[in-house]
Amino acid sequence: MNKRNKLLIIIFIITTVVLIGCTSNSQVKEDVNSNSMTLTDMLGRTVSIDGNAKKVVAIGPGALRLYCYIDSADKVVGIEQLEKDHPTGRPYALANESLKELDVIGPGGPNNSPDAEKILSVKPDVIFSMYAYDKSAVDELQSKTGIPVVALSYGEVSTFDPAVYESLEMIGKIMGREDRATEVIDFMKNCKEDLNVRTKDIVEDKKSSTYIGALSYKGSHGIESTYGNYSLFQAINANNVVDEVEKTGSIMIDKEKLIEWNPDKIFIDYGGLNLVKDDYNKNPDFYDTLTAFKTGELYSQLPYNFYHTNIGTAMADAYYLGKVLYPDSFSDIEPEKKADEIYKFLLGKEVYKKMAEDFGEFNKITID
Repeated sequence: MNKRNKLLIIIFIITTVVLIGCTSNSQVKEDVNSNSMTLTDMLGRTVSIDGNAKKVVAIGPGALRLYCYIDSADKVVGIEQLEKDHPTGRPYALANESLKELDVIGPGGPNNSPDAEKILSVKPDVIFSMYAYDKSAVDELQSKTGIPVVALSYGEVSTFDPAVYESLEMIGKIMGREDRATEVIDFMKNCKEDLNVRTKDIVEDKKSSTYIGALSYKGSHGIESTYGNYSLFQAINANNVVDEVEKTGSIMIDKEKLIEWNPDKIFIDYGGLNLVKDDYNKNPDFYDTLTAFKTGELYSQLPYNFYHTNIGTAMADAYYLGKVLYPDSFSDIEPEKKADEIYKFLLGKEVYKKMAEDFGEFNKITID
């Protein structure tokens, strides 16, 4: 082999080694930054996050709840004053009592702006937000803190809403808990499917007509507070007398309309039960006109609207509503045990007993 060929071989070997080295160094850099991500949040904002978050805060109605479904409360480094002061009725707070010991990062509530300075003091890696529904307000908080702010959403109906699934998936990605997020989403979807399968083939003339009253909406209300296209009734294909008004969402009906509908069974949300009792004492003739009151077909529902929708409680309620309306289709369901099964899966702790102590059990209601 002549000198020229030897030289060419040496140059080829050196070039190959250099190229391999460069490729290797580039791959290492990519691996180091493989957890960095850019995502689109529920307000359509592009947010960049440098690796899986280790410390978080969650602000605004319902943000902390969705986070707790996915990851450990140990990673939460501060909470709102409202979360600290009012744990009643919020299973995620009952299941994670250590949260109330954290530093306060702002007042909380739907109408209070977050405190950027206090949030900065606890040094979170990411802020999960439900405090505002316009991009500019969320962008302003991110600008003030220099911390990625990820907007979440409960969508239109909260329970079994695709927006919730998207929000949970996003939290899972940011926290490196994609598998857990998938499990939670599948659990919710399976509950929805189970409720539908149990009830979808029940013929209309075999269904009791029904009504839900005293639903909370920006506060407690009496029997006239109800819901059109009520998501829990929709989930069990119930015959909701309110649906004839062809409206979706919170409705305050004229009480005389309830006499006209005269549903077979009436559910009363515990959140407004005392208001119903007070009104009954003032106007018993009205209530005694209703068949459900005369026949004792009055049933409870655990309140699930407190700082947005407590989805686990709403799902538990749906099984109880189904048990009352279609006992044969839910003969294998014990509502109390089902509630704890749901709470345990979502939050790691059975809290139905505490909810029942605070509000009341799944049961018939007596009003006198």
